[in-house]
Amino acid sequence: MSAARYWVAAISKTHTQRGVEGGFIQVCHGKPGPLKRMKKGDFLLVYSSKITMEGSEKCQAFTAVGKIKDDEIYPFQMTEGFRPFRRNVTFLDSTETSILPLIENLEFITDKKSWGYPFRFGFFEISQNDFIFIASKMSKDEYITRQYI
Repeated sequence: MSAARYWVAAISKTHTQRGVEGGFIQVCHGKPGPLKRMKKGDFLLVYSSKITMEGSEKCQAFTAVGKIKDDEIYPFQMTEGFRPFRRNVTFLDSTETSILPLIENLEFITDKKSWGYPFRFGFFEISQNDFIFIASKMSKDEYITRQYI
């Protein structure tokens, strides 16, 4: 088995909550490509820049943390004209955590003044160090934090 990889998905808080409740992730407007990059056993952080996709109210927080459950990518019929792809995730108990006090310590944010730039891609890989740092801030449970090492 290859080593786990660590990912960040940029998703609104309300869409994140829907995914956590349903045990799935849907990224980049339902495209399958980003989901194919993940493998069973990989870890995922969800960052929510806004509360709702359509709104302008800021969230600027990591809102979920999980582990990719299997290797299945599947379409889901949401509406007659929209059939996005999803992936199963086991979400862990966590607390929404603001990114603002973490920025200076994150390796993936190279330009601290334009810290939001990496999230514009919607989905990207980060280092294990960054993942553990963020996940440890989201969970006070040492058992959960140790799962990532």
